[in-house]
Amino acid sequence: MSGAAATLGPAKGAESPLSGGGKKRDSLVSALPHPILKDIGEIYSRLLDHRPVIQGEMRYFIKEFEEKRGLREVRVLESLKNTISEANDQTLPKCDQVMHGSLNELSMRLQAATEIINRVQQREQEERQLHTEKLVAGEKQRVALWEEFMKEQLSMKAVVDEEHTKAMKRLKEQYATMEKDLSKHAI
Repeated sequence: MSGAAATLGPAKGAESPLSGGGKKRDSLVSALPHPILKDIGEIYSRLLDHRPVIQGEMRYFIKEFEEKRGLREVRVLESLKNTISEANDQTLPKCDQVMHGSLNELSMRLQAATEIINRVQQREQEERQLHTEKLVAGEKQRVALWEEFMKEQLSMKAVVDEEHTKAMKRLKEQYATMEKDLSKHAI
């Protein structure tokens, strides 16, 4: 047994079967004279060395992920293609027809509204013109009435002035006669 212990020791630079040394470990295990040590290497590989299992699981996961992703993307692209085709074949022509119908109706309504607005503006302008003409005519009439009034006032003033002058003359004459009578009586 001392020979077996010597082959496993660190003095020769060989790895222990429990350290996971790969090919070196396998060559050591096969070189071991005892079948128990050989079994220990196999048990170690089965229980503690998970690399082959993990690599297999990783490959399976990547394969499943790529397949599911690829199918999902294909379904999304087909759905988009169907939606676009439906929009081009059905929705777009309907929208085009509705838009043209609505635009034609809108155009007719706008023309009718424009005509109504033009008529209203024309009536308003005519009413302004009539109002302005009435104002001008009324102003001319007031000016004429004012001039007539002023003429009447001037003629009445002349009459009043004349009557005033006559009354002043009479009063002067009356006072002059009264003064003479008074001076006669005072003497």
